[in-house]
Amino acid sequence: MTDQTVILFDANGDPESGLQTWDPIPAESLACGEPVQRGHIYFSTASDRLTAGVWDCTPYEEVRGPYSVDEFMVLLEGSLDIENEDGSTQTFRAGDGCVIPKGAVLRWKQSEYLRKFWVIHDDADSPPAAAGLTALLANPDAELPRMPRADAALFESDVPDMGMHVLYHDPGNRFIAGVWESTPMTRVASTIERSELMHIIAGSGSITNADGVVFNFRTGDTFLVPVGMGYRWSSDEYVKKLFCSYTP
Repeated sequence: MTDQTVILFDANGDPESGLQTWDPIPAESLACGEPVQRGHIYFSTASDRLTAGVWDCTPYEEVRGPYSVDEFMVLLEGSLDIENEDGSTQTFRAGDGCVIPKGAVLRWKQSEYLRKFWVIHDDADSPPAAAGLTALLANPDAELPRMPRADAALFESDVPDMGMHVLYHDPGNRFIAGVWESTPMTRVASTIERSELMHIIAGSGSITNADGVVFNFRTGDTFLVPVGMGYRWSSDEYVKKLFCSYTP
């Protein structure tokens, strides 16, 4: 086997060792609480500009300040309050997908145990963030703008009808998160040019790599396709997903 494979995320972390206890959150970052955090990293680039995994933590609150990275999250358990720079508060609950943009001035307030899947984009060379940024909630029930009709040469099937809402993109347009949907389709085998986390909220299908290894997915699955992997998507039914991608 020479090609990469799809990475399936598990809320319990590594199948053998589970979630590992991580170093304490620095005391100077805390407004209150003595949090214990655990996690498992499923994916990391050589530069560490993109990492992804699962994390859980006991309650705590942070000191208000600018968020140092772009982060996409799918909450699995618990809830989270984000207090914005203007004093408004947003609440995110289990099942929600959301983005916290780099540079957003906020206060993390977690009154209960929380578990999440996450993707972090950490690039010190990225342009300065815009002012007034807040956390963003993905609405999977919203009507999605239709995408332009794709080139028929990209598909073994009929050209699908696809819709997409971009919830957030960084100033360099490399880190992108949002909601996507499509009617049934089968793509021509290619090489994926981005790393993408997908959280399936409707439908099922398969992804085949260049070695012919088939990964079957269904509603509720969360997985990551690494950049450079052979990629043939096939779905016999409507599929909708939350996604977060990074193009190097």
